[in-house]
Parts: sequence; C-alpha cells; structure tokens
Amino acid sequence: MKRSGSADLPLHYGYVPQWLAERMAKLGLAITEAIITEYGKQEVLRRLSDPFWFQSLGAVMGMDWHSSGITTSVMGALKRAVNPHSRELGIYICGGKGKYSREAPRELLSVGERTGIDGSYLVRCSKLSAKVDNTAIQDGFQLYMHSFIVSDEGQWTVVQQGMQTGGSTARRYHWHSSSLASFVDEPHTGICGTNQGSILNMVAREASTARDGVMALTVENPKQMLAEAQKLVMPAHHDVRSKDVDLKRLGSILWLARDKRPSDFEELLLLEGVGPRTLQSLALVSEVIYGTPSRFKDPARFSFAHGGKDGHPFPVPINVYDETISTLQTAVHKAKMGNSDKQLALRKLGEIAQKAEKDFKPNNNFEQLIEKEWNESWRYGGRTVFGKAKPPVDQQLKLF
Repeated sequence: MKRSGSADLPLHYGYVPQWLAERMAKLGLAITEAIITEYGKQEVLRRLSDPFWFQSLGAVMGMDWHSSGITTSVMGALKRAVNPHSRELGIYICGGKGKYSREAPRELLSVGERTGIDGSYLVRCSKLSAKVDNTAIQDGFQLYMHSFIVSDEGQWTVVQQGMQTGGSTARRYHWHSSSLASFVDEPHTGICGTNQGSILNMVAREASTARDGVMALTVENPKQMLAEAQKLVMPAHHDVRSKDVDLKRLGSILWLARDKRPSDFEELLLLEGVGPRTLQSLALVSEVIYGTPSRFKDPARFSFAHGGKDGHPFPVPINVYDETISTLQTAVHKAKMGNSDKQLALRKLGEIAQKAEKDFKPNNNFEQLIEKEWNESWRYGGRTVFGKAKPPVDQQLKLF
C-alpha cells in the first residue's frame, strides 16, 4: 500500500539519555537490516512514510509513546546507525533537526556522487517538500526538523516536523516518492487536527486559480502529487491508558510470553533460552518487522516492549532491551550467512500471537498489568531519565 500522511503530537521537552540513545541506534539498525533482508530497501522507505508504523517503531524503541520527541530521536538514532552501513544497505539518511536540516542539500549531492543518482533532483524534492509544509500550507506550524531518506536507486521518503507557533503541539509530515504525482495539488488529502481557524492553503484544489497566477509570475511548473494520506493524532495525556491500546492484541502477546514457553511450540525451539519477559518484547519487535499496515493503529501497544524513558507505561528494562537487541542481531547475522532459522522463528513468534487473537478475550486488569511491570522493573535493570528502578518496599525488606 502506498501512502503518506501526518501526525499531531503533544509538544514534549526533554532529552534522550545516552544509555537509551545507544540502544535505540542498535535496535533501529537491527530492525532496518531485518526488513531489508526480508522485503528489500524500498519497504524501509514505505514504512517510514507511514505515520502509524513510525510511531510504533519509536514506542518499541523505548521512547515516550505519544510525544513529539519520537520524531527527532528515532531519525537521529537511525541516521547514526544506518549511515555507516549505507553502502551495504543501500539506504542514506540526510538532514535532521535544527542546523542539521540545512545540511540535507549538501548531503544529498554527496549521495548522488557516490551512487550515480541525480543529487540535484533530490535536493529539489527536499526543498519542495519543506516549502509545501512550511509555506504553501500556513497552518500555524513552523518546520524545525527535516529528514530525507533515499535509496541508492533514487526512491525517497521525507519525515519532517513543525512546531505550533505559541501552542503545545507538533505536527509531523510524511512523504513517499512512489506515490508522488504533484507537489502542489492536494498533496495532503488526509491532514486534519485541531481547528486552527482560517489558514492559507496554496495546495488546496480550490486554490488552483491563485496558483495559476503565481505560476504566471514565477514560470514554475508543478511536479507530482501524494495520492493517499494518513492522519495520526496523539492524545495529550502522557500515561498509557487502556483506551489507547488494542487489549485483544496486547493480551495475546502477554499470553504467549507468560502462560506459554518457546518449548511449547515446535517453530520456536530456536528461541529456547530466551526468558518470558524478553519473549514479550520480541513478539512486539517481530510485529514491527513483519506486521501488516493495519496492525499499527494503536502505537501505544508497542511501548509494552521496552517501556518509556519517562516511565510510561513503565521504566525501560535495560536487561530485556539488550537481550532483544542481541537476539535480533544474531538472527540478522545468521540470515546474511544463509541460515535463516532464527529469523523464521522470530517471524513465527508474531504469527502465533496473532493467531491467538481470534478467540482471545481480554480481562479488565490493565492497571494491574502496568503495576506489575513497575513492581518487577528493578529485576530487569529498569531505568528512566529520573534514575534506576528500585524494588517495592515490601520486597526490599524480604532481602534481609
């Protein structure tokens, strides 16, 4: 499915601690390699252009599940991790946040020189996508982040974000070259959100006469257009609530991880030795890699893989995170060497959880689930930006 779209996110200030940034880069690279190995580099571009998948990726990487910080942190982690392997993977990430966004043209010209694709055309696409979202549509959001992801075959995706002037939200815009038909005629058919009042929209179909007048002055020909768009609007509340999650889907993963064991399934024998808590994370990572687009309508669910840096829904379980990265890295490495057994096992993990959804009936213990994760977080090296998780008082006393 080819599409692009946008996401409205609560503006969230803060920082990504080094201990999380390093792990995000490693997990992001492993997920990227797994997708390329299974589906090809174009699938990476397609998924990054999907606002729901992008939000799910950020959540599974341990970022705050709903905030604007997901955009800059995920793209920053991917750029650091992917670019050193660009020649091998065939994917290049240019631009970034603030001053780094202005480096995109120079970086794209460099990519053109290295790969033989038309760098000048890519620069033009980069500038046009930014101009449309920042100038042609004056909806109260000013761009401060622009990432341009391009393959060595010339296909590209843009992920860029603007901050609401005097407001409390950020808006993320996604573009995808494969579905592009015009930069200036209804490129955002699905953009919606909080009513900003009357806005200037020079890419609306009704503005064609005004565009024609501008075109007569500038002698600038329109390019091509985005045929389909998605819109994701995240809530203002920071905590994860049951209404934010598909409980049937989450429940089936918890069933697999806690009530069953890998040895119960012939297909998962190669994952034997992986603990049940890591199995829960791997099942969600497996879905990010192998899941179909309809599986990402509730990005909050993916925060149950590795929590969030601010403790929502629970602290980041460092030990589980590291075991997830190690298992995925091993699977990708063996697949490159011609042994895909572990990668097949990871795929089966997600498939088994999805099969369980059919007859699964979730209970009403969502708050108890989060309390349990919090109480056990210290066992898995739980950590937030505020410090390391500590045992509950009653459990701490039992140690003496």
